[in-house]
Amino acid sequence: MASFFSTLIVRRLKGAVAACTILCLSPQIHAEPGAENPFVGLSGHWSGSGTVTLTSGAAERIRCRATYAVNATGKAIQQTLRCASDSYRLEITSNVQSEAGLLSGSWSEATRGMSGSLSGRVRSSDIAVNVTGAGFAAHLDVRTHGDKQSVTIRPQGDSDISAVSIALRKG
Repeated sequence: MASFFSTLIVRRLKGAVAACTILCLSPQIHAEPGAENPFVGLSGHWSGSGTVTLTSGAAERIRCRATYAVNATGKAIQQTLRCASDSYRLEITSNVQSEAGLLSGSWSEATRGMSGSLSGRVRSSDIAVNVTGAGFAAHLDVRTHGDKQSVTIRPQGDSDISAVSIALRKG
């Protein structure tokens, strides 16, 4: 029974963390709404931790490391994110483009063979994105303030996870 429950949590959590990966791509605090290069300043390494809250109320701590590569125009970014908890490991790559404040892109999770798409909007230091994949959907909100990011993920539909909250720091 514990193995089944652990597998179920991992399935739900992998989608939530995959969605988080994509949303850690928010603009710096100095960016203006509709900025032409919202990803400028994100290049480099970020790390942090957070909490995954299950609908049962139980919580599990996660640790994440991200690497961002921003193109020369600041309108596109590639991200690699590695996260781990006591019961799983994830390795996610995402590619995101910005055009006039609208985001679009794709993501894939290497250890479980998952992939999907995203769409959203950048406004100043905030980003709101809807992430989808096979059997998974979530809404994500990300705020960047200088060298810090906060990420909140809320899975949509039938999920064992009610929320994911992660804090990342550049450096």
